[in-house]
Amino acid sequence: MAEIQSINEQEVIEHEKSQVVYTPGQLVIKRFFRNKLAILGLGIIIAVVLFAVIGPMISPHGESEIFYKNDSTGEIFSGTKEPEKLKDIANVGVYVKGEMDSQFWLGTDANGMDTFTRLMYGCRISLMFSIVVTIIEMLLGITLGGIAGYYGGKVDMIIMRLVEIFYCIPFVPLMLLVSTMMVAFGILPEQKIYWLMMIMGFFNWSGVARMVRGQVLTIREMDYMQAAEAGGISVRRKIFKHLIPNAMPVIIVMASMDLGSFILTESTLSYLGVGISTPFASLGTMIQAVNQSVILKNYLNLWIPPGIMLLLIVLAFNFIGDGLRDAFDPKMKR
Repeated sequence: MAEIQSINEQEVIEHEKSQVVYTPGQLVIKRFFRNKLAILGLGIIIAVVLFAVIGPMISPHGESEIFYKNDSTGEIFSGTKEPEKLKDIANVGVYVKGEMDSQFWLGTDANGMDTFTRLMYGCRISLMFSIVVTIIEMLLGITLGGIAGYYGGKVDMIIMRLVEIFYCIPFVPLMLLVSTMMVAFGILPEQKIYWLMMIMGFFNWSGVARMVRGQVLTIREMDYMQAAEAGGISVRRKIFKHLIPNAMPVIIVMASMDLGSFILTESTLSYLGVGISTPFASLGTMIQAVNQSVILKNYLNLWIPPGIMLLLIVLAFNFIGDGLRDAFDPKMKR
């Protein structure tokens, strides 16, 4: 009996040793990669990033490079690279709405620019725009929400009243006003991009602040936080070492969702003419071509590709957000 018991104990010990112990972070990653839609979304975003970053490096055409056609010879050339050919004014014209061929995979747009190249730059600018706005939004929201949730009282009341004020501001009319002011002050298109990013980030932090405040209020009452306070740790350490990190799962999920949301917002504003301006390409400025009924009906190659790209990017970020939410909190899926 003693031998049998010792054998059983040895088997139990060996079985326990064979069990793999995962850290919380490893469990999150494992659960995330079990989600097929999340993997699909991640794959789409990686492909789009490579397309937007590497594509312009190998493209023979520039973002705002205008092409011309000599009607007498049929030659198509770049006005930037071969300006001497523009002297034949009588026969040379802008190569607008050019056909799809080996030189222009998606043809040329109404301004004589290569649509495929502009699609690469459009994805790059839209992604950069969304990332910067999300970072600004998160920094403001996490800081103010964390302070409101931790201190409470009058501080909480003041910050929450600010949140309510920002919630009440009509965003699209505000952007129309801002765009008009930029034109009045003569702000250049390359400067306008940065102003738009700052303004959008500044006026969209309220949702993050409210969410972080709720998380901090919940975490602050937990036993380990009570023990930490009894230990006399500093306020800054309590907020940024214990409270905010424990709220990070919700913050990460919200940020991933907002990335897609801000790309959609930027595209909407650019389509309405109050966002990024030509000659800079964004998905919104490219889709804006459908304002011309001729292009809408006869030149599908000018607006369907950016429309599909916008749809894929927004769906991909939503898939990633859902996957992260389920990975951080599997109970929510049930």
